[in-house]
Amino acid sequence: MTVDTRTLRTHTWTPRVTVQLMVLAAAAFVYVTAEIVPVGALPAIAADFRVSEALVGTLLASYALVAALTTVPLVRLTAHWPRRTTLLLTLVCLTASQLISALAPNFTVLAGGRVLCAVTHGLMWSVFAPIGARLVPATHAGRATTAVYVGTSLALVVGNPLTAAMSELWGWRLAVVLVTVAAAAVTVAAWAALPAMAVLRDVTKSVRRTERHHRNSRLVTLTVLTLIGVTGHFISYTFIVVIIRDVVGVHGPRLAWLLAAFGVAGLVSMGVMARPLDRRPQASVVGCLAALATAFAVLTSIAFDHGTGLVAIVVGVAAIVLWGASSTALPPMLQASAMRTAPDDPGGASGLYIAGFQVGIMVGSLSGGLLYQHAGLALMIAASTALVMVALTCVTATRGLFEVTQTTSGT
Repeated sequence: MTVDTRTLRTHTWTPRVTVQLMVLAAAAFVYVTAEIVPVGALPAIAADFRVSEALVGTLLASYALVAALTTVPLVRLTAHWPRRTTLLLTLVCLTASQLISALAPNFTVLAGGRVLCAVTHGLMWSVFAPIGARLVPATHAGRATTAVYVGTSLALVVGNPLTAAMSELWGWRLAVVLVTVAAAAVTVAAWAALPAMAVLRDVTKSVRRTERHHRNSRLVTLTVLTLIGVTGHFISYTFIVVIIRDVVGVHGPRLAWLLAAFGVAGLVSMGVMARPLDRRPQASVVGCLAALATAFAVLTSIAFDHGTGLVAIVVGVAAIVLWGASSTALPPMLQASAMRTAPDDPGGASGLYIAGFQVGIMVGSLSGGLLYQHAGLALMIAASTALVMVALTCVTATRGLFEVTQTTSGT
């Protein structure tokens, strides 16, 4: 194993660092777009393979399950690999999986192609934020993490609507081909723009002597609270189109515009919260959770009251935008906090956090489907409200969970 004993220059945020962070953001954009393609292309895929829409809907939950099961083992396996090599591995798997999916002759092959992507999904998320944090001074780690997470918001604003529209107009396969080309381009860009980032000698020693992360009480607590919050979010987010249509009362082209506003609000909030995240992380997380709980509470009230008219629509639209702003800003905050709990091995800490996040997606998606089918929209959104309130209460009451140390080691 090659060990780089030199320290990367991380005392300035240069134009080159900006380009490198943009490449990482592009990787996040492509990965998230690939993950949620079935959401927008669900009817087209179901019609093409002559299967039920419910079966196509399981692609998201099964993807999250595979990612949750493989993240921690793969993070341990690649712990001593150069960071760029690990990232390139995930991007190659992403590109191959999308090519398989685009050429899939049946639903089984499509599902298999997505499994290949899901296997390395958690590994990618566990490494790309630590890479971004290592490119900048420790005092800017939160801002760097936020910068690379911009790609996730762009996936909601651009990637998902674009692939959904292409699926409707020209078929879902062309949309997946576009994702394949984008993944290949990002792979080349990452190889060209990012430094090798071989594991530093002191980090190698610290990783060898570090206790397993499940013994890190701060990290485990943060992961459990993340799982609760993500579950609450995805219970309703899985059916956000239905909520906008049947609760808020927005239909047709206006629905697409409101979805775009959801994503734009997330982009804006990430930019606004980047600096407070480094200075007051706990206050930032509490503020976002409070805003998210408020959005769900408002939507729950409208759903139970069966509100109609201009006032209900305006209030509902505001709640959707607040939902987008708060839910999009939270992931970079939580991952940056997870890395701070283990400065000697931020990649390993990210792996456990990402596994919890993926379990939250899976449980939320499945629970949301059951609640929607058997209890209705109002109780489904109420469940989201309750879980986010639990997460908010626990984060507010917990001391030292978001403590910021003076230095953070690279990965």
